[in-house]
Amino acid sequence: MVRFLFQPSEEVGDEEGISGAPRMIADGAMEGVDMVIALHVDPSTRVGDILIETGPASGGVDSWFGTILGKGGHGARPHNSVDPFYLAAYIILALNGIPSRRLSAFDPAVVSIGSLHGGQTENVIPDRVEMTGTLRYTETRVQKQIHAEIERAFELARPLGGDYKLRFEFGTPPMQNHPDAVDLIQQAADGILGLEHVLAPDKDLGAEDFGCFSELAPGAMFSLGARIEGDERMGHNPRFDINEEALPIGTAILAESALRFLKRKV
Repeated sequence: MVRFLFQPSEEVGDEEGISGAPRMIADGAMEGVDMVIALHVDPSTRVGDILIETGPASGGVDSWFGTILGKGGHGARPHNSVDPFYLAAYIILALNGIPSRRLSAFDPAVVSIGSLHGGQTENVIPDRVEMTGTLRYTETRVQKQIHAEIERAFELARPLGGDYKLRFEFGTPPMQNHPDAVDLIQQAADGILGLEHVLAPDKDLGAEDFGCFSELAPGAMFSLGARIEGDERMGHNPRFDINEEALPIGTAILAESALRFLKRKV
């Protein structure tokens, strides 16, 4: 039997911050599943090529939300205040140093600041600064270490006369492409496209909640080339679009992979 999963909200959480894959799993989507495969369109890769490789295929992702607490005052008398921007400068340096100075060079990880907000006017030092960001990892032990290091970075506010609040929002786990699932997809793609069109992807720590599915059964996701030649429409962009000539190719690879898996099970 083949089960089709049409997943909403791959990256966007609901009112509880939960994306589509965990919700589908809670509804029983993975019950009795022996292998799970998927594709993701790639508008940077030409039509007729796919990208797939065994091992880590995307990063785990968490979000963090920090408030740096100081003491407000007039910009002409900063000595009477505890400037949260001054505190933030030290914290930013510490956050940016986590991957390069606190983690092993052999542990892929990212800590990025996504927003920094504080103050209302040019001559008033505010009493707080809001900062948010994301972290990425491929190993659970590294995830835990990054959380501890972000906490340590924000603690720098205290010896400088301020304080902080910090919370984490847990996201989705890393996606690991299982060798059996990768082999299945590669064989299917070889018969349809030829192995010269089955390429290794460039490594990065973009996140993908398919990892929730592949935690429960051997699985793999491949990237389907869908570039519009001469007018690339990249993802996460208001102009995003794909070359729809890629759609039959993706469908054929998924169908052939499923057929090959069923034959193995007989």
